[in-house]
Amino acid sequence: MGYKNIELKIKTDYSEEELKELVVKKAGVKNFSFQIEKKSLDARKRGHAFWLMKVGVFSSELIGEVFDEKKLEVHYKKRNKKVIVIGSGPAGFFAAYLLQKSGFAVTIVERGAEVDDRAKGIASFETTGVFNPVCNYAFGEGGAGTFSDGKLTARSKRISLEKNFILSTYIEAGAPEEIKYLSHPHLGSDNLKIMIKNLRQLFLQQGGQILFKTLCEDIRVKNEKVKSVVCSNKEINADYFVFASGHSAYETYKMLMKRGVNFRNKNFAIGSRVEHRQEIINKAQWGQENLPGVKAAEYRLSANIEGELPVYTFCMCPGGIIVPAAAYDKSNIVNGMSLYERNGVFANAACVAGASIEKILKKEVSPHDSLLWLEEMEHNFFKHVNGFNAPFCMIRDFIKQQETASNVKTSYPLGLKSAALWELFPKEVSSALRAGLKEFCRKIKGFEVGTIMGLESKTSAPIQVLRNAEGRCEGFDNLYMVGEGSGCAGGIISSAADGVRAALRIIECG
Repeated sequence: MGYKNIELKIKTDYSEEELKELVVKKAGVKNFSFQIEKKSLDARKRGHAFWLMKVGVFSSELIGEVFDEKKLEVHYKKRNKKVIVIGSGPAGFFAAYLLQKSGFAVTIVERGAEVDDRAKGIASFETTGVFNPVCNYAFGEGGAGTFSDGKLTARSKRISLEKNFILSTYIEAGAPEEIKYLSHPHLGSDNLKIMIKNLRQLFLQQGGQILFKTLCEDIRVKNEKVKSVVCSNKEINADYFVFASGHSAYETYKMLMKRGVNFRNKNFAIGSRVEHRQEIINKAQWGQENLPGVKAAEYRLSANIEGELPVYTFCMCPGGIIVPAAAYDKSNIVNGMSLYERNGVFANAACVAGASIEKILKKEVSPHDSLLWLEEMEHNFFKHVNGFNAPFCMIRDFIKQQETASNVKTSYPLGLKSAALWELFPKEVSSALRAGLKEFCRKIKGFEVGTIMGLESKTSAPIQVLRNAEGRCEGFDNLYMVGEGSGCAGGIISSAADGVRAALRIIECG
């Protein structure tokens, strides 16, 4: 069986039959099978968008090249070693799953609830405004990514084996095959809630164990080794410990610092969410309100203006909603999510300024104090509106530094409250956001009629754990910290890959 790689251009609303006819014409074969390897939308010329495809064709009529898909090899070997993984987000789950498949006895400790209970708790929160510490957007089965757009993009080119393993596992759990070839694949929160349960079953079928609603309160350390974790007043021993607790787990950070785990400050980003009606974005990007065969238009914007902090959009959710993503009571944070079809009325994205806390405060601060500073800002947003309403204004009003007098429609479930939003940020951040928004209004027609709301403080961690060449926490023989909470990864794929790499290192040791 021969193999040939071809590139195609095809209209956005193509049929399967039209695609096959184009493959026949381009590959020059009649009897074949094929698989899409890459697919990206080219909408640079408004009114003339099309799909760019790279297609692998298999046929006995072809000779020469052989298709070779490299895979991460997982070999089972019975090992009398126990591993505790703290956190069930992408980093924690994939570390645990790979280790369990390789013969370790793995227990995942998750402070939040199972995904179904978590969804019910979130629905109750959005109805009543009463915060639930174990059923919220930050903590629970699948991590914060369970209630997101489920983006599967990653900038790193050095994680292809890990990425293939992760995507194949998601597909085994029910994800569409397209995530392997789309240039901007996503799962959608509706699909994720189903897949997370299926991933749990895959892990349990391998013999793994999960403890839900179980908070890791402490670690016991002796001679640079963690001996056990104290979880909800229960002590659990193991040979290796992997912390994938996420960047919202402030008390976990503080506990690890107290026990000698070293961190440093790093650049991060802070800002708000911007929201527009989706047809505004569609028309600006495509020249028309709808594009057959494509769900919804996206954007990615950045502004580097002299004298200002860099500003950029992040985690854009086409057809999505803005959600109250507080990790703790009496803190007010927003984030974005969308369903697989991306067919909601609104589009939203984080609009943030990149900086370090030390640069904002103009003095050196410890990692512990950095956490306290960010925590205080999240509390201040809550105090300003006395609850979980999102302080907001129109984008054009934010630029002019004037409050918005009229009510606006929004996807945010707990309501908006007009505020001088720029006053809630440090001056450097507000100035940069205003300059950046001016630039974005020039780039996207109609951007100024959108709204800007709330505090977006979870694009990345403000601190980073110090890890040695073997990936372990500096000064420890058996402690690993992975994912977004480590400050060394961000997003579903890079976090999951960070967990996989930690697992591979443990496999080498054990």
